[in-house]
Amino acid sequence: MAKSTKGAADFLRSNSTMAALLPALARMGTLQQSVAANLPAMFAACQILQFEAGVLVMSAPNAALAARLKQQTPRLQDRLLKDGWQVNSIRIKVQVGRTAPPPAPKRVLELTENALTSFAELSSTLASDPRSQGLKEAIDAMIRRRDQRRLAKQAGEDPPFLQGK
Repeated sequence: MAKSTKGAADFLRSNSTMAALLPALARMGTLQQSVAANLPAMFAACQILQFEAGVLVMSAPNAALAARLKQQTPRLQDRLLKDGWQVNSIRIKVQVGRTAPPPAPKRVLELTENALTSFAELSSTLASDPRSQGLKEAIDAMIRRRDQRRLAKQAGEDPPFLQGK
């Protein structure tokens, strides 16, 4: 047990009124761990608020995460039942004051020089009819954007990602 946790537990034990809270706190901590183990990592900011009469009340830091959590509730409820928790229903409350975890960094995939050469060859071999014109323009725009990013990297600048075109 961490030093601060030990101090809090000692304080609760020293007061008879507060000591009655220890079993409930331990139960909520165990339930929180079980919920965290049964949910994907994106729900790390979601916490248990209350668990009474089979109703589990959870918090989410924003409406978007609450909506995703709502989709997970049937599976979560089944897993908690298997873990021995008598959860009859799960309610979700949005608590804006809580902070959501930072989003995962976006992964940027780069085309190889061989792929770019193949796209350039494809663009040059496409017929000049109206049906192929849209594809030809899209391929040419993709090659231009890739060249701009490559030049920006060589100059030591931040590469321009997704500038509208």
